[in-house]
Amino acid sequence: MANTEWLDGESHWIKKNDINLFLWNKKAKSIKNKGVILFIHGSSMAAQPTFDLRVDGRPYSSAMDWFADKGFDTWTLDNEGYGRSDKKRNINFDIQNGMEDIACAVDYILLNTKSSQVHLYGISSGALKAALFAQNYPTSVSKLMLDAFVWTGENSPTLEVRKKKLSEYKENFRRPIDENFIKSIFDRDHPGTADGKTISAFAEAILTLDDSVPTGTYVDMCSKLPLVDPLKIYSSVLILRGEYDGIASMSDLLKFFALLPNMNKQFTVMRGISHASFQQKNYLMVYDIMHSFLTMQEPTYYGD
Repeated sequence: MANTEWLDGESHWIKKNDINLFLWNKKAKSIKNKGVILFIHGSSMAAQPTFDLRVDGRPYSSAMDWFADKGFDTWTLDNEGYGRSDKKRNINFDIQNGMEDIACAVDYILLNTKSSQVHLYGISSGALKAALFAQNYPTSVSKLMLDAFVWTGENSPTLEVRKKKLSEYKENFRRPIDENFIKSIFDRDHPGTADGKTISAFAEAILTLDDSVPTGTYVDMCSKLPLVDPLKIYSSVLILRGEYDGIASMSDLLKFFALLPNMNKQFTVMRGISHASFQQKNYLMVYDIMHSFLTMQEPTYYGD
């Protein structure tokens, strides 16, 4: 069974003009706080199912719990059009709009935690939103983690399939989702990377909050890439690429990685993982990779 009530964190509501945005927080379970992590979800699901999932018999299905236990103050955001955030505007809630949501959330988090920066994690279209935020607000991001990221879309099997329905996505501001669609996320690249019990729990949690999601991120990823300039991202960056992920080719990501100006950067290929890394069989490996990046010793010598 999935956790669909989410009772053990703190709900926060913030304003973006007259729009209500939902933030969810789980505080660090440690006297020594290691910093703030803000998690940004992808195109087809809200924040809590992605980052605070519970599955019986699967320890730490909630990434927020795992990182809170390691001493991080963990936050996640429902972008406008998803989950508990407002869905009232008749727009498609694209990448730019999602980046503006992050800006509102980061302002609120920094004010309420008295922190100067956040660590920012985004997955899939959430990685694009996170990267665009880091580009536009460089002083607000300490470390940037991009999972299932796509830069130009070159040689992307997933986007090639998605482009066949681009006209439909452009004509409609929302697209329906159901259990079969959510299961297809785990079948399209390499079946078997996630177990059925976790997939079912994930689907149940997603559909508790949404039966449709915006089309804006799909339109952007199919017709407007690149949206991010790596030369303008100055924070330390971790790129996480699932071995079997079809959203971005290895060559596309390596070209992006090479252009990042901060040499305190890492590129990791995650063995046995396709697209939704926190719901995969190897999810604990992903947490370890991220934790190592977040806690590694800072350089003492920077060269010229």
